[in-house]
Amino acid sequence: MAVLEDDLTLVFTALADPTRRAILERLSHGDATVHQLAAPFAMSQQAVSKHLLVLERAQLISRARVGQSRPCSLDAGRLAEAVSWIETNRQVWAERHDRLAAHLETL
Repeated sequence: MAVLEDDLTLVFTALADPTRRAILERLSHGDATVHQLAAPFAMSQQAVSKHLLVLERAQLISRARVGQSRPCSLDAGRLAEAVSWIETNRQVWAERHDRLAAHLETL
């Protein structure tokens, strides 16, 4: 279980940044090179590469070598694991909220 928690921490940390979320959104439409991913941002390719390293470490993206380019691909499996964790805990949170609301009504 500790490995899953560490994996989730990496995923949620990667998703916490709006630039990385935008990169993932772009990759949801297909593979892209660092140059293509950097184009909409007012930052250097080196800065985008640092974001890609965080996403790669969280295993949200992968990079292949095609000739001299290294296109990035989305790995939706990691996102599915995060969604699964949220869905599993959503019921617990909802029940706690309902109990709190009921308790506050009695006060």
